[in-house]
Amino acid sequence: MINKQSLWFLTLFSIILVLAVYYIAMPNNTLATLKENKSDIETINIEETDSLAALRIEALEETESTLNELHSILLNENSTLEERNDAYEDLKSLNANKAKEEQIEKLIKENFKFQSFVKIKKDTISITISNKTHDTELANNIIRKVQEQYTDKMYITVKFQ
Repeated sequence: MINKQSLWFLTLFSIILVLAVYYIAMPNNTLATLKENKSDIETINIEETDSLAALRIEALEETESTLNELHSILLNENSTLEERNDAYEDLKSLNANKAKEEQIEKLIKENFKFQSFVKIKKDTISITISNKTHDTELANNIIRKVQEQYTDKMYITVKFQ
């Protein structure tokens, strides 16, 4: 019987093999054209929203690796019942935090008209706002608005970028 790991290996290997055959079969003039076009690449200016996108990608990669670990624990036959329960609870809290992060980002966008990135870890909420000016009054208003969403005391930080 083929397990998941072998199936993934075969899938990735076949993709690499197809790409290698395509690269070898490609006409030489196409390669020369690709190399010439490489010099025409323009420099890209980084905007504030790009830094938020980078934070989102980093958080997504971190979440994905955590999800993979939790799924491997859940699917492992040698895992104890307690380990599986803990992994399931972590998975539920991870999904709940993700939903809450999106809700807070929407709240900030609607009330303060700023793009934001929110990261929740246990009782700590980190908010990054896409704004060059560092306004303490605005930060305090955001903290108050976010705290209204929770009954427990949360440690909320606001950072401007």
